[in-house]
Amino acid sequence: MRAFIALELPNRFADDVAAMARPLSAAVEGRFVPRESYHLTLAFLGDIDEAEATRAMDALDEAAAHGSPVPLRPDGLGKFGRATDATLWLGLAPDPALTGLAERLREELAAQGLGFDPKPFRPHLTLARRARLPKGPLPPLVFPEPAEAATATLFKSTLLRDGAQYKPLYAVDLAAR
Repeated sequence: MRAFIALELPNRFADDVAAMARPLSAAVEGRFVPRESYHLTLAFLGDIDEAEATRAMDALDEAAAHGSPVPLRPDGLGKFGRATDATLWLGLAPDPALTGLAERLREELAAQGLGFDPKPFRPHLTLARRARLPKGPLPPLVFPEPAEAATATLFKSTLLRDGAQYKPLYAVDLAAR
């Protein structure tokens, strides 16, 4: 199964991101991510089996053992790729609690012998894929108010014709730690 570990967004924050994305979807061609799929990836694991999923759950437990809710502070828009075929995202400020959780998680995954995408952690929420960015300015946007994420989850990702579908497999409440 294809899997990743991510922070789930608080409902109001996700609603605000969706509200911000609406005027973007009118100005930018591309496949916009549905609100229910918003998340903040901490580590992409790729294809893992059941035993590896259990070890990923253990790594998540260890990484979150002394954690607390993580601040989410919008920090502007960005893109991966070319302007004619980009992934458009909302950046989040790299708070020490957020980057610390991602670092601990990656250390615990490595200690469990699990591979993950080694790219440096860059906190962002994907808004659109295969986006064609206009040459002119984007419409005025109302960015979400800062919030806190309190749930880290191991997700199974199934690739479908119209985008990925995510199923939570195991969640850790950071506020209960």
